[in-house]
Amino acid sequence: MKAPEGARESRKDDAVFYVAATLVGAITGVIGTALHLGVDKALAWPQWLRAQVSLDEPLFLLLTGTISAVLVIISVWIVRRFAPEAGGSGVQEIEGAMQGLRQVRWRRILPVKFFGGLLALSSGLVIGREGPTIHMGASIAQAAAERLKLATRQSRGLLAAGAAAGLAAAFSAPLASILLIIEETRREFPYSLRSYTGVMLASVASGIVTQAIAGSRPFMAMDVPQMPLTTMPLFALLGIALGFVGVAFNRCLIRAMDLSLAIGKRSSFYLIPAVVGFLIGALLVLQPDATMGGETLAVSLARENPALAIVALIVVARFVMTMASYSTGVPGGIFAPILALAAAFGLLFGLCLELVAPLPAGAQAALVVAAMGGLFSATIRAPLVGVVLIAELTGAYTMLLPTLITCLFANFIADWLGGRPIYEVLLERTLRLAGQPVPPPESDGSGQQIGGWDQR
Repeated sequence: MKAPEGARESRKDDAVFYVAATLVGAITGVIGTALHLGVDKALAWPQWLRAQVSLDEPLFLLLTGTISAVLVIISVWIVRRFAPEAGGSGVQEIEGAMQGLRQVRWRRILPVKFFGGLLALSSGLVIGREGPTIHMGASIAQAAAERLKLATRQSRGLLAAGAAAGLAAAFSAPLASILLIIEETRREFPYSLRSYTGVMLASVASGIVTQAIAGSRPFMAMDVPQMPLTTMPLFALLGIALGFVGVAFNRCLIRAMDLSLAIGKRSSFYLIPAVVGFLIGALLVLQPDATMGGETLAVSLARENPALAIVALIVVARFVMTMASYSTGVPGGIFAPILALAAAFGLLFGLCLELVAPLPAGAQAALVVAAMGGLFSATIRAPLVGVVLIAELTGAYTMLLPTLITCLFANFIADWLGGRPIYEVLLERTLRLAGQPVPPPESDGSGQQIGGWDQR
């Protein structure tokens, strides 16, 4: 018995969409990993420079500061000249595109995100490489959607698949990438069997390619022992503290961007990038822990266990430099800086607790791991993603329960304080600056959730 014509067409459309999602994921994995490895190589330039020149420390700091400033200025010029929407993280732009409020101009965004991101990340700015890879993944998906002439709903589904593939390429965390789409873009994502499967296929394909090129070791591998149940209240207390930190982080980030914009309008849009770049270049020599995305900082902090005063300095320095770096307008994300800041805060929290009472063996490392999920939940407001992302990044699956407790309390406190998801706030700011209407924060205006599940 032959299947109805409509059913055959539907199966054909499914097959085309699934192949497209898989190819988008694989291509994103290649490009994202290329950026990742390129940044790793480029960030060795201060050590290489030290071996090439013989200068007194003040002159060497002047040289490194100048080099970083030039890299940041060039990156900002590329963004402002060719694709202003490529500045910062791409997540809010993708969410806007999935609502029909923004456009993914992939012909411009792809090269600007790659080369602008490479320059900015190589300067040592406190930004994450996941911002460029997520936006590039969505750009590749947009190109495929235009080529295949997909309907609007399916185009948005493929856009989400490309974004998920970008995160999988940045952190080699395919499961967290799938959950990010479900939890972070729950209002915009066109829920259907086809789009949901496409997100999974793209994330898996990107993860496979990334691991084939860069290896399969967890991105921030840490060996953390099982924590006794009697320590669970400590993780709840950590989550409460991180809820306050997360709300402060989001509000300070927006204020830093507004201040940078105001200064740029009054003087030059390259003044703040030049000053921040110069400071970062000097800090690359003086205090490297206060620079770069900080992907390896959590591992080194948990292993070396530095003194309380040093950790406190790292927390303050990374908080301030994250605000300054993101406000420059270069292509770069905030996932990695959030995780690094949280790792330092978690260790600081543990060191303060030890002043009162001794902690069990491995507790410091456990607090570092749980804090990363907690601050992610308080800022991004995606607690389930926070739990899974940290498990995939660290390989510390013994920490699932403590991290879940930390994330729940951090998310609850952030909500109680009136904090909102950072990407939602960033999208509203983008729309206001562009003179576009800002949609209600929780609905499409009819009281119904945007998106919704259907059978296809």
